[in-house]
Amino acid sequence: MGGVMQDWRRACAIGAATWTVAFTAAGVTAGAAAQNVDFAGAWMPLYHEDGPERLPGPELGDYTGIPVNEAARLRGDSYDADRISVVTEYQCRQHGGDYSMRGLATLRINSEIDPATQRLLAFHTRIGFQSMERTIWLDGRAHPPPEAAHTWQGFSTGVWEGNMLSIATTHLKASYLRRNGLPATANRTFTEHWMKHGEFLTVVTVIDDPALLTEPLVRSQSWVLDPGQRMGQTACEYVTEIPDAGQQVPHHLPGTNPWLHEFAEAYGLPFEAARGGAQTLYPEYRLTMGPPAKPPPAQCEIYCICSNLFDCQREPGTTLLGGRLPGVPLGGPARAAPQAGPLPGGAPPRSAAPGPGPDPSR
Repeated sequence: MGGVMQDWRRACAIGAATWTVAFTAAGVTAGAAAQNVDFAGAWMPLYHEDGPERLPGPELGDYTGIPVNEAARLRGDSYDADRISVVTEYQCRQHGGDYSMRGLATLRINSEIDPATQRLLAFHTRIGFQSMERTIWLDGRAHPPPEAAHTWQGFSTGVWEGNMLSIATTHLKASYLRRNGLPATANRTFTEHWMKHGEFLTVVTVIDDPALLTEPLVRSQSWVLDPGQRMGQTACEYVTEIPDAGQQVPHHLPGTNPWLHEFAEAYGLPFEAARGGAQTLYPEYRLTMGPPAKPPPAQCEIYCICSNLFDCQREPGTTLLGGRLPGVPLGGPARAAPQAGPLPGGAPPRSAAPGPGPDPSR
């Protein structure tokens, strides 16, 4: 019996060695075998997470879900959406690499393969809005020194953790955490985890920005394969949208922004809860957050449905693009957009909505 077992073990060892030699000769190594997830393809974003924030754009004063500090709140409180109209450099800029997958645009991922070794060297991504292109290097290269140039998409390297691709990104330009004025510094970094489940792609993003966040900001986005997708070009032209603005930059001085309470009042939240911060992210905060700033409405009135641009309802029965949903009664007159005061320096008055507006590029 012992001889039989020894012969069986010897046969198994010879077989394993033979398969190892065969796979090595074919260019399949242990490292390559771990890279068995192909993310290449055309992807369509899903908006079942944070639809109103990602589609029409967040309300002014909505800092919920973000562990901001006082410096970040001060910057957010000073924001005026007309800044995009006056400061032309803001009009055609890309999203930062840590925000680009949350915007309103399709995604294409291409693989770069070494022709000699058939080794996967990198993934190249392109997102339709403002032609955002990014390279995720998988060849083990190091990140550049801190003084190297910073870009909107940053410098990214990835490593495999089983079937999950983990990506580290540095060298980002200053940008925003949310499109209502919450800033992001040029010293931030972020980590991504890409996971594919059949035809679905989930991307979890972890942002570290110690100057503005008291703990990492964790968010996720999902995509679905869209093989018939064709991505076009982005055309964007810088123009002066507000005449005679001079060198003024629309802003609100501390304590003067009239729109900060509107979000909490519309959704029946305590004002302090809408101000964000790490303490507001956890369930136990409900025990101490206090009463709402204003009693919540008896039924949903704002963004009751919001999964794409065509059903996202600012008012019940309407769509974000101004249409009507068939068979759904209107929820009453739309809220009037308040009139803002003159620009600093005596420029002509402007009409301003309480939020950044439905333009998905902002």
